[in-house]
Amino acid sequence: MSASATENIASLLRYYTGHPREVKPSRVVDFKSERQFVELLHEGAPVVVAFTLRCPWTKRFDRVLEDAASEWYPHIKFVRVECPKYPGFCIARQRKDYPFVEIFHSPKQGETESAAREGSVTRYSVNVLPFNYDMSPYGFREFFRIHGLS
Repeated sequence: MSASATENIASLLRYYTGHPREVKPSRVVDFKSERQFVELLHEGAPVVVAFTLRCPWTKRFDRVLEDAASEWYPHIKFVRVECPKYPGFCIARQRKDYPFVEIFHSPKQGETESAAREGSVTRYSVNVLPFNYDMSPYGFREFFRIHGLS
């Protein structure tokens, strides 16, 4: 590649790493509400939830999340929760180390309790797996393979 082509690419990309990156639409869903999250769970696909803080140190994590989401779309959904915007949802997870990832999967319609009081409420059983593998597309691939989610 000539020097002028390299300079041209470097001027187009904000962070030039030596390899041009395709700009694609994001496959990571930004968390808007618990209702939206429940709708994603009802679709039946596993949902990877990244609990993050938006800061310069999480740029690499965001890039990894984007790469993993584009690799497994549409079979596995990826959701980013910015915890300062939605503290109630994050505090309920009872973790203090950010960023962290949890995988929600296998929603099944459960028995409703006290149907007289909660006639329109449907309960679902969802398994939550903490993600403790390498924070990379390879780590996600291994996790999905071991747990049979791919």
